[in-house]
Amino acid sequence: MFIHLRLHTEFSVVDGTNRIGDSVKAAAADGQPALAITDLSNLFGAIKFYKAARKCGVKPLIGAEIWLEGLGQDASALSRLLLLVQNKQGYLNLSELLARAWTQQGSKAQASVKLDWLKELGEGLIVLSGAQAGPVGQALLQGDVARALDAALQLAGLFTHRFYLELQRAGRPDDEAYVVATVQLAARAGLPVVATHPIQFAGPDDFEAHEARVCIADGEILSNPRRVRRFTREQYFKSSAQMQALFADVPSALANTLEIARRCNLTLVLDKPQLPDFPTPEVNGQRMTPDDYFRYASHEGLKERMAHLYPDAAQRDKEMPRYLARLEFELNTIVKMGFPGYFLIVGDFINWAKNNGCPVGPGRGSGAGSLVAYSLKITDLDPLRYNLLFERFLNPERVSMPDFDIDFCQTNRNLVIDYVKSKYGKDAVSQIVTFGTMAARAAVRDVGRVLDMSYTFCDGISKLIPNKPGVSVSLQLPPPDRKKDDKAVYAVEAEPLLAEREAKEEDVKTLLELARKLEGLTRNVGMHAGGVLIAPGKLTDFCPLYQQPGSDSAVSQFDKYDVEAIGLVKFDFLGLATLTILEIARDFIIERHRGQENFAFENLPLDDMRVYKLFQDGKTEAVFQFESRGMQGMLKDAKPTRLEDLIALNALYRPGPMDLIPSFVARKHGREEVIYPHPLVAEMLSETYGIMVYQEQVMQTAQILGGYSLGGADMLRRAMGKKDADEMARQRQIFRDGAAKNNINQAKADEVFDLMEKFAGYGFNKSHAAAYSLLAYHTAWLKVHYTAEFFCANMTVEMDDTDKLKVLYEDALKMGLTFEPPDVNRGGSRFEPISDKVIRYGLSAIKGSGQQAIEAIVAAREGRGVGPSGDVAGPFKSLFDFCVR
Repeated sequence: MFIHLRLHTEFSVVDGTNRIGDSVKAAAADGQPALAITDLSNLFGAIKFYKAARKCGVKPLIGAEIWLEGLGQDASALSRLLLLVQNKQGYLNLSELLARAWTQQGSKAQASVKLDWLKELGEGLIVLSGAQAGPVGQALLQGDVARALDAALQLAGLFTHRFYLELQRAGRPDDEAYVVATVQLAARAGLPVVATHPIQFAGPDDFEAHEARVCIADGEILSNPRRVRRFTREQYFKSSAQMQALFADVPSALANTLEIARRCNLTLVLDKPQLPDFPTPEVNGQRMTPDDYFRYASHEGLKERMAHLYPDAAQRDKEMPRYLARLEFELNTIVKMGFPGYFLIVGDFINWAKNNGCPVGPGRGSGAGSLVAYSLKITDLDPLRYNLLFERFLNPERVSMPDFDIDFCQTNRNLVIDYVKSKYGKDAVSQIVTFGTMAARAAVRDVGRVLDMSYTFCDGISKLIPNKPGVSVSLQLPPPDRKKDDKAVYAVEAEPLLAEREAKEEDVKTLLELARKLEGLTRNVGMHAGGVLIAPGKLTDFCPLYQQPGSDSAVSQFDKYDVEAIGLVKFDFLGLATLTILEIARDFIIERHRGQENFAFENLPLDDMRVYKLFQDGKTEAVFQFESRGMQGMLKDAKPTRLEDLIALNALYRPGPMDLIPSFVARKHGREEVIYPHPLVAEMLSETYGIMVYQEQVMQTAQILGGYSLGGADMLRRAMGKKDADEMARQRQIFRDGAAKNNINQAKADEVFDLMEKFAGYGFNKSHAAAYSLLAYHTAWLKVHYTAEFFCANMTVEMDDTDKLKVLYEDALKMGLTFEPPDVNRGGSRFEPISDKVIRYGLSAIKGSGQQAIEAIVAAREGRGVGPSGDVAGPFKSLFDFCVR
């Protein structure tokens, strides 16, 4: 028996092509009871590997190959070691070691672990010597047995009974000499040996694809005779029998693979969210519990909101019971699920942002349906007024982590992240890694380059692969036993010419066969656009960190799915340019208009017919979500008169429901009869003229007609999206039974169920549509009432995009504005309103100027120049004066 203790997966981005699922299945098929993952300097794939191995009945061994500094030929020389995790402490130590290697690498090309760190953090780790690349192997191959012995004894001393000398026979010229020397050294030092095999690719036929992958990373050409060839054809996943045959002369080396696997017993607790403690205030010398403070803050926040919503006290008292009942239902659900801390944390950093010059969007996604979120000022949309459902956000019948997507002003978003770091500790906060993969077209171009094929030829082939927005097209060949529910788009089916050329042209066949083997592999490492982690303590207690060379921002080594699997909670800090535009415009309004010192968009009336006239006329250039030509045409037909119309149109203008727009418009204007699926849902569907536009309406129909709870209806909606035939049959019967209690016969019940199923497929989330339509209304209101400020803000944000600037410039002229040309003696970097009808052109919009140059010009004009006469203030009198100041 033999167990593989070395495996570079695709997450060894420069030299691995093994897909985790395939490797685990190979081990299971060969009867190997365990398998290790040991990517170079990272645990990127560790959680995916752990879950896949356990699913296949293979014991997962977590480890990493590292660069070691301090035990080579000299103090700065690097060598390699293999670290395998024995237990939870070993996992924590390996995470810390890898985090330090990446975050403290400085200007070094490799992320390396210092020997001192290894001495400090060695508990719970088994160490393998690194074979020929390790400190022992390097010395042996150089004939320096004394140095090899010293390195081996040092490591054996640090890792008592946990250090093994590796033996490898992987088809390299120096393998046999190394094995003989290592076995002799082991006998002399009394150390155990273990057989390993450096797996880089899946099977013997994958060597060329692996070499192509290496060349892509190195910028090399496959056929280059001077290229350093670091890998051999033997480095594929060998069977246990093959490995036993290779090391039949060293049986202890085989036996020790089993012994090491037996000693590694890491159990990870997955899918159990762990939030940081939220610091609650003290009352009468006693700190409030998070649950009590959560309830208190929510009730106080609701009182404040109600005073704004209903200024008349009598009306407020009349409405309050309805709001309190909803609030208590949400509070009880959140407390029961254990999520008060999550709401308090989100509410805290959002309110900090609002109070510190970083505007926040009114809401995004299903979170806008929560009254608690509205009360805590996480969102700015009254969910009762717009009939938004809490259960669409947090289902009482399905425990899952709440997830607020939060839009921040682009320019100040990082200030909020800095605030979170200061509050919870820098070691507890980071952003999240993302992995770019080789898409079909990119794989063809990359492979063509390393095959030294002409750019024109490769570009021509890549362009035959269909490129449809939102559709993933695969290079793979359709499986012969293709299932009916296989919705994959295969390039050779979608473009017959591609299949024809592959059949006729050898070069095309070679190119595509190699590209298919690399398609979908991890290509590069990046940073998630908005995801931020806040851990209950050090992040490395959960996962290691990664830092791009030259960057000062660390990210988790686990992607957004894996950080959630290990219990970390992701908060989405998204940057939205529209909020930056609104903030710049607000500054101009306060600066130019007396009496507007407290101007706030949330105080705007939502029934301004001048604003709706702008929508009706389709004059929505630069109006958030409604600026496209298609949207403008739809608005002219629909002629919206209320925010609810904007919400519906925003939801309908998408692939799928777009076909319903003519009927929606005709019904709104009385040209088509409004027909309801059943009289019981007429009131609920009246807002959208009998058409199911939103996912929430599907849920409410299930509730009203089928007797579902809203939580159950949300689960029905999800089931409809997945199209599981057995589950749908079960749900249909539940709906029939519930409908029968409302005296609805089976035929009508089935008719309504089919209609719900259709709309569930492309119905939109009303909470998200409502929040974004409110933001659209704000931008349209600004365009109507403060036109100059509106255009100045938009043009300032878009000043680096000449195409957008041209469109905005032309639209501003149509709105009756004029422009004062740029002048070094007036204005600054931004576009500025001189009056209600005149805009001063921003100096930074001059092509080739640059922000620093403009700042220097303004500084010189104000007497802060760096030239010989830099202290002179006032307009520049001449070109010479300009230069000397």
